[in-house]
Amino acid sequence: MRQPTHSRLAMDWSITSLVIVAFSAIPTLCLHAADRPNVIIVMTDDQGYGDLSCHGNPVLKTPNLDKLHGESVRFTNFHVDPTCSPTRGALMSGKFSHRARVWHTIAGGNHLRASELTMADAFRQSGYRTGLFGKWHLGGNYPYRPIDRGFDEWLGQGDGGTGTTDDWFDNDRVNDRYLHNGEWVKRPGWAPRVFFDAAAAFIRKNAAKDERFFAYVATYAPHSPHTIPDLGWLRKYERHGKKINAQVGGFFATIEGLDRLVGELRKALEETGQAENTVFIFMTDNGGTAGTGIHNAGMRGRKGSPYEGGHRVPFFVRWPGGRLAHGADVATLTAHIDVLPTLIELCDLKFAQQVDFDGRSFAEQLTKPDAKLPERILAVEVQRRLTAEKWKSATAMRGRWRLVNNTELYDLSKDPGQRTNVIGKHPAIAKQLRRDFDAYWKRVIPGHRDRPVPIAGTEHDRVLRLASMEWLERTPWNHAQVAKGPKVFGDWEIRLAKTGAYRFEVRRWPSEAQASIRGVPKLSKTVDAWDRGRAVRGLIYGGNFTALPIHAVRLQVGVKTETQEIGPNDTAAVFELQLPAGKVRVQATFVDAKGKELCGAYYVDVKRQ
Repeated sequence: MRQPTHSRLAMDWSITSLVIVAFSAIPTLCLHAADRPNVIIVMTDDQGYGDLSCHGNPVLKTPNLDKLHGESVRFTNFHVDPTCSPTRGALMSGKFSHRARVWHTIAGGNHLRASELTMADAFRQSGYRTGLFGKWHLGGNYPYRPIDRGFDEWLGQGDGGTGTTDDWFDNDRVNDRYLHNGEWVKRPGWAPRVFFDAAAAFIRKNAAKDERFFAYVATYAPHSPHTIPDLGWLRKYERHGKKINAQVGGFFATIEGLDRLVGELRKALEETGQAENTVFIFMTDNGGTAGTGIHNAGMRGRKGSPYEGGHRVPFFVRWPGGRLAHGADVATLTAHIDVLPTLIELCDLKFAQQVDFDGRSFAEQLTKPDAKLPERILAVEVQRRLTAEKWKSATAMRGRWRLVNNTELYDLSKDPGQRTNVIGKHPAIAKQLRRDFDAYWKRVIPGHRDRPVPIAGTEHDRVLRLASMEWLERTPWNHAQVAKGPKVFGDWEIRLAKTGAYRFEVRRWPSEAQASIRGVPKLSKTVDAWDRGRAVRGLIYGGNFTALPIHAVRLQVGVKTETQEIGPNDTAAVFELQLPAGKVRVQATFVDAKGKELCGAYYVDVKRQ
């Protein structure tokens, strides 16, 4: 393995400002391949620190997660990004999300750059079988898909979630279509169960072959919409009064369902004889959402917030064969960027790529929870904008201190709820944290708004599906928004792998909707799920279908522009262009009979002839 290195910038940071970069050498455990542990990471979506009964939730019951909590090393000061894709990008890369250029959940800001080594790459290069079951949210086209980034097996839905514009049009989390290694397949059942069952099958298959495995089980739930297969799941919460409305009830019901699935997954490990030598990690991707009004573990803020409630999450680690300090708590400031460096050490992973990590290993604390690591600064931020703004919705963390938005300082040892701003009493602390954040900012911003560039015309992905969730501004990111026909425009940057003939199919609706450009879809799926107490009918985010008076479609690819009139029954405007290899800008526009531009075309399928 080529050792992770410090960049010159990182070396220039003072030791007291705590470099979060990389460890200069990894002490290996000299494990034989057969002795290396398997690894399972379970990550739920939008479940906060307080959304567990073991963390004091007075309503929600999570017996299986409570049991895991009791049998694990628990990190009580563990932090992620305040939103979804950035957390996943940091977890997979061991780098600050902003530095890995994952700064949003849409608009191209949700793509982990193809040059980054991923956790799956590291495991696969070390001889592990790798599988992702659930949410990726780091790019839906080649070369950004999970199967392009180190995963042997991939089962998922839309990159951003159920109902996003790259998802199957009428998915509702029950009896849905799934992307299995890049191809759509139909599978019965509730989506979280489909993912956990697939993960269990992956475990059994590899256990039977005596293959080491890394499984990443990342559910789209309990993120809204809280679609569930049985309204009875909600009724148990009715007795808890007005605070438990249908939304909160659906959220809690979903978590209880996930709790049962975690228990079943652990049972599969036991049945296959893999539990003893498996590192089992449970975590979530950001702060709480629907349940914060019931219990937020005393924290201020929620998902999307720079306050503690936006980014402090549960993190449990269990590995019986590793003789960890199960049942103990680690209070040291740790983060998602530390997970990959830790697993590299625990599993003695060997890979060719030289990596300058931002995280560091906490392996020592798994056996010695009170071990003191050098103090450092961690930073989290929410930069969901095309032009990043320093200190906008950002926090610098060091030890017990939190500098929020550059103007608020909190001492968590005395004020865990972040109610009293003490910046006037501790100017030296604030000054130090500002210097730390300055160094962090210089490290993360080079190239940070470069657009992702999916590639068309390769054998890896026969059809490049472009959707409006990747537009930069005023981005219609789910099918329900698109269904209303918003009058907005956008474009994509793509790379054509080879010179030749390319076919562009420009659509008002995705191909599986089988609707004409001028018309609206006629959905035939049986209603089999509920959202917030109402039956799901068609599009899970709600909204009406709106027909647009489209007369023609204009397509611009690089310097070429063509316009094509459409008929009343056309489902797509098809353009066949001879194009050179290289990067091009693609923009498609709907035009009415008077030549007025109505809006951008929301879906374009590209393939080489």
